[in-house]
Amino acid sequence: MSKILIVEDDENILELEKDYIEASNMEAQGATNGNDGLELALNNDYDLILLDVMLPGINGFDICKKIRETKNTPVIFVTAKREEIDKISGLGFGADDYIVKPFSPAELVARIKAHINRYKTLTSQNEQEKDVLVRDNIKLFKNTGEAFVGDKEITLTKKEFEVLYILASHPNTIYSKAELFESVWGYDSLGDTSTLTVHINRLRDKIKEADENTDCIKTIWGRGYKFK
Repeated sequence: MSKILIVEDDENILELEKDYIEASNMEAQGATNGNDGLELALNNDYDLILLDVMLPGINGFDICKKIRETKNTPVIFVTAKREEIDKISGLGFGADDYIVKPFSPAELVARIKAHINRYKTLTSQNEQEKDVLVRDNIKLFKNTGEAFVGDKEITLTKKEFEVLYILASHPNTIYSKAELFESVWGYDSLGDTSTLTVHINRLRDKIKEADENTDCIKTIWGRGYKFK
């Protein structure tokens, strides 16, 4: 049975999330402040973590940053902070998804299941495969998530690595935003591809920082992206 950690200071929302998660045959554990949430996240094994941003004690962004220092557990922000800069910050700290309140509980559960299933599939594949993908001066190690531009290692989040790996695996193939989103996140974007755009921009920045002459992710206007 999948085990979910919910870090949410509004007890009504926490109970709502727990009810829907448990009704979907998953186990849920809650924390109402950042300090307790961080301690639980670091000292227990969860299949996914739901994080609010505005929390007593440590805020959700800092919790996510701490989690990413040691764990690849999927993290979804569920928050009232709806500004684009907040979403960019959350994804930049390594979150896998960002949901704005008010939200559909049924959609939340669907996203939880999609992220857990995809993470388990990737983990299983990584245990069996020792793939190394080389494209020009880009080198990607599928089993470890390591990425290199020339001799320089670049630090990518799990989702950033997946985006780059899919594009690099099929050079000159154009992926629409919707196709790429569904391939990486495991569910339909429903027209909201801003999360993907954030990841593409961060990838480009990290690659450029390692080698300013490497420009391998191309935008094909009106169609999507390709690796070249």
